[in-house]
Amino acid sequence: MSGSIELVLLKCPQCSTPLPAEEDEIAWLCANCGAGWQLTDTGLAPQVVRWMAAPANTRPESWRPIWVFAARVAFQQRLNWQRAADPEQLWQRPVRFYVPAYTCPLEHLEQLGAQLTRNQTVFPLGPAQGVIKGVSLLPEDAKAAAEFVVLTIEAERKDKLKQVSFTISAGPPDLWLVPYQGDRPLVA
Repeated sequence: MSGSIELVLLKCPQCSTPLPAEEDEIAWLCANCGAGWQLTDTGLAPQVVRWMAAPANTRPESWRPIWVFAARVAFQQRLNWQRAADPEQLWQRPVRFYVPAYTCPLEHLEQLGAQLTRNQTVFPLGPAQGVIKGVSLLPEDAKAAAEFVVLTIEAERKDKLKQVSFTISAGPPDLWLVPYQGDRPLVA
């Protein structure tokens, strides 16, 4: 056999503790030293992980990962069915985008991303709650998914959007773990 496949155990580069890697996951938190790690083309890279504080008097059922990053949206064109139209005022300044980092249907990504981005939700920082589970969307894919968030917000307007072109200039994303009750995030 000429080309064999070798499985390599992922270990924390800081303390050599095995990382709890599951199939399709790309980010983990070391159970021993608490360091965050992300799988890249060249191996493991440090990943900042933040935990949102759960609202008072709630007991989250789970914690789900969401990429959060600052970006600027520049519109080249926006046409409704009659004429050129201005984009949503939200895009006149840098905004924070929110993209689920877990596997979900596109409609869920669009709806949740649009809701949190439109509201410019600020996650209050809380204590770490354990391990990270289910991070399956790469940061660069999250930036591409932000285009769906922009399109969702623009399409929800009542002016019958016909055509749009824009670019997104984004900074590096932060990984947040957000409390969930069922399929609903516990955010304001």
